[in-house]
Amino acid sequence: MKSLNSEPSTGARIFKVVAIVAAVVVALSAMNPVSVISAGERGVKTTFGKPDDEVYGPGIHFKIPLAQRMHVMDVRIQKGEGEGNAASRDLQSVHTRIAINYHLDPSRVVDVFRNIGPTTDIAAERIILPAVQEAVKAITARFTAEELITRRTEVRNEIGELLKEKMRRHGLVLDEFAIVDFAFSRAFSEAIEAKVRAEQEKLKAERDLLRIEVEAKQKVTSARAEAEALALQRQQITADLLALRRVENEREAIRKWDGKLPNVTSGAVPFVNVDGTR
Repeated sequence: MKSLNSEPSTGARIFKVVAIVAAVVVALSAMNPVSVISAGERGVKTTFGKPDDEVYGPGIHFKIPLAQRMHVMDVRIQKGEGEGNAASRDLQSVHTRIAINYHLDPSRVVDVFRNIGPTTDIAAERIILPAVQEAVKAITARFTAEELITRRTEVRNEIGELLKEKMRRHGLVLDEFAIVDFAFSRAFSEAIEAKVRAEQEKLKAERDLLRIEVEAKQKVTSARAEAEALALQRQQITADLLALRRVENEREAIRKWDGKLPNVTSGAVPFVNVDGTR
């Protein structure tokens, strides 16, 4: 006679199967045989710590659990800001604040991973910040403090070109570079403001002087023209001309006379009364 407990029940067998499946799923999840790389990222696969030469683009990639690992690096445009002190050619202290946009060269991801670090942030910290400070100091030293203001675009372009070359050597690409601010010592800033005011006052004085000279020349020209006109008139007035003008005036008076002699009175008593009768 068989015992009722000699064989496992159906429920126990189901529980055992579920437990095995769950264990397998947990084990696979822990080993993580699949890596997903998103847009704007690149992957570097290492086998027991050794990186492959291939750069893995966006998509699903398989790896050997425990033996291989996928390192994801961001290749999208990043923004960075920094500031530092430098000295101009005339030994003025300059505090510079800059802003840059950069990205990791997708084709150089493996090189950056091997030589600099496993993330874009680490690469930026180790390469970009020192490169920015070095480029700013090198270019700032070529210009006087005043030129840093008046030739700002040229200064920015030279710093950008030098920084771009330094970053390119390490697999980083400079997209945009801008000088946010140049700050000088208070004494130098006040000296610059005073010089600007002096230049403005000088220009105003020069404009006023030019205006006065023009007005004086206009008055001289007008007076000369009037004098020449009067002299010309005096030259043209002769005895014959005066006689002619007198005759013309008499003729005009005769033409306008109505044939009546004038009555001259004084008060209410006529002094002269000529009416043609006796």
